[in-house]
Amino acid sequence: MAATKELNVEDKLRALYALQLIDSKIDEIRNVRGELPLEVEDLEDEVTGLTTRLDKLKADLESIDEKIKEKKNAIDEHKTSIKKYLEQQNNVRNNREFNSLAKEMEFQELEIQLAEKHIKEMKASLEHKKEVIGQSKERLESKQTHLKHKKSELNDILSETEKEETFLTKKSEEYQKQIEERLLNAYNRIRGSVRNGMAVVSIERGASAGSFFTIPPQTQMEIAGRKKIITDEHSGRILVDSMLAEEEREKMEKLFAKM
Repeated sequence: MAATKELNVEDKLRALYALQLIDSKIDEIRNVRGELPLEVEDLEDEVTGLTTRLDKLKADLESIDEKIKEKKNAIDEHKTSIKKYLEQQNNVRNNREFNSLAKEMEFQELEIQLAEKHIKEMKASLEHKKEVIGQSKERLESKQTHLKHKKSELNDILSETEKEETFLTKKSEEYQKQIEERLLNAYNRIRGSVRNGMAVVSIERGASAGSFFTIPPQTQMEIAGRKKIITDEHSGRILVDSMLAEEEREKMEKLFAKM
């Protein structure tokens, strides 16, 4: 990381609080999007999954259709064989040949019955799969409609906020460069550990903003003196005095007005 110009404590506190205001504004923009990006991603996965399932079911239908045709062709072949054996029986010379042909015809009849049974089973499977395909198509169409709606919603929000987020992200990076690495790391660590992302807060009514724990008067005086970085012993947040916070808020409001 490039060397950062050394700031006095007050300037460090101002840079940190300004950075906090900018990052909080970015958080607001991202909160507007909320869970939409994840919802869109989940819906896209569901649509892909359903499409893959439908393709497999359609391939299964084609395969079953082909097997039914094969069985029907086999039945025709068995019937042709039976007809041939019947004709041969008319020309036999003894009972042994007659009985042998009769057994062949009986075997062909059994093959026909077995093939017909398989065809019946495959037709039942075919109807079930067609029913599943119908249900899957309905579900897919519903998910595709929902996805289209959510994508449109997300795109509207993105088009409204993209310019602002890009502007603020650039400003956040500018302020980060002003802050020494050790302090910036501490700021990012605190931001990641607190629920609302507020790593730097001002003193309000004798307590850190958003906290009910009173800060001792001596500590409040030290914070107002701006001679050292002080953190809240309860939350770990970096503390600034209310006057400094108000001054930085006014500066940031002017900056945000440019968006």
